[in-house]
Amino acid sequence: MLGWNAPVVPVVPGGSDDLSLYDTSAGARVRIEPSGTGSLYVCGITPYDATHMGHAATYVSFDLLNRYWRDAGRTVRYVQNVTDIDDPLLERANATGVDWEQLAKDQTELFRADMEALNVLPPDEYVGAVESIAWIVPAVERLIADGAAYRVPGTAGEPDGDVYFDTAAAAGSGWEVGRTCRLSEDEMLSLFAERGGDPDRPGKRHRLDPLLWRVARDGEPNWPGGTLGDGRPGWHIECSVIARKFLPETFDVQGGGSDLSFPHHEMSAGHAYALTKTPLARHFVHSGMVGLDGEKMSKSKGNLVLVSRLRESGVEPAAIRTVLLGQHYRSDWFWTNELLEAGTARLARWRAAAAQVAAAEVPALAARIRGALSDDLDAPAALAAVDEFVQTADTAGGQDGATAFAEALDALLGIRL
Repeated sequence: MLGWNAPVVPVVPGGSDDLSLYDTSAGARVRIEPSGTGSLYVCGITPYDATHMGHAATYVSFDLLNRYWRDAGRTVRYVQNVTDIDDPLLERANATGVDWEQLAKDQTELFRADMEALNVLPPDEYVGAVESIAWIVPAVERLIADGAAYRVPGTAGEPDGDVYFDTAAAAGSGWEVGRTCRLSEDEMLSLFAERGGDPDRPGKRHRLDPLLWRVARDGEPNWPGGTLGDGRPGWHIECSVIARKFLPETFDVQGGGSDLSFPHHEMSAGHAYALTKTPLARHFVHSGMVGLDGEKMSKSKGNLVLVSRLRESGVEPAAIRTVLLGQHYRSDWFWTNELLEAGTARLARWRAAAAQVAAAEVPALAARIRGALSDDLDAPAALAAVDEFVQTADTAGGQDGATAFAEALDALLGIRL
């Protein structure tokens, strides 16, 4: 699957590799060890609706990490998936009378356009769940052979043969459910059904066991599954398999929204450990949730703020990105028109001041931005440093200063003047 066009990122001398991030699995801020390489996996969209502000906030947040590492001189390997077959996609296609493949194609293309507009660096590998089925099937077969997965008999008209991950058996090999998300069993059970699980499915060995392979049902798309039988994959196994194929066996950072910590990242980590006896990732990093005017943003409420609609209404993508970076990536916050107005005004002030910037002053600004980002990607502090800088820029700097200023903001923050 194709990603989107990669922008040219200016090179700004002086990068450093001194980053700390809050690691959910550690329950604390940790130092990310300096290295010549960086490996990053960020879970992608299920393409049944357009890119909303929560999506945008997540991908802009991890774009900061990608840019920070590249600025520090790391060679970065970045992978993102697309869950282009799953229940929510099929449900939306049925409800709207649209072919599910066309819906997935259209929404994925819109997502690409939104990411390109927001100046998000594309992943090196952009991989759909459908195209990874040929890799998923042997992984599930191996889990069955190793005793870490089992088949469930059909009940209430359901066919025999759905395959589930045995969380208790996997725990015997060194991984334990709850380790990555740091939640109790009661907390996990309260979230499991809400976030795509089926705790009450008859025949499961444990209520938290997740689906690995759903055997074919009438009216549903399915693919050859070898000894599993025709069907389609569960959600969590796709990320385990895609990450293992394209990244080091234990990669640096698994990223995504905080709602993915459990069950998605927890179970993906369990699948990977059961397959290789090594951790999926060294660090698990999560961005906060975005609401609208004091309420949770959700498709069911119809209160989504869509990047594409803002762009269609004439809102500049750089202003949207400025608003997103004005909130710390780990915070839960609410999108408002006032924030958009403030972000637009902030961007205008920076542009107006660019001609007054002396090129010799920009390295000090870049150092302040890098220092803020080193501290758990503190973009609000980085933006505040730019605000302070432009307030004191009173030299007739000319084109060289304006260019250096614009290149620093583009390279480090992804904000285009």
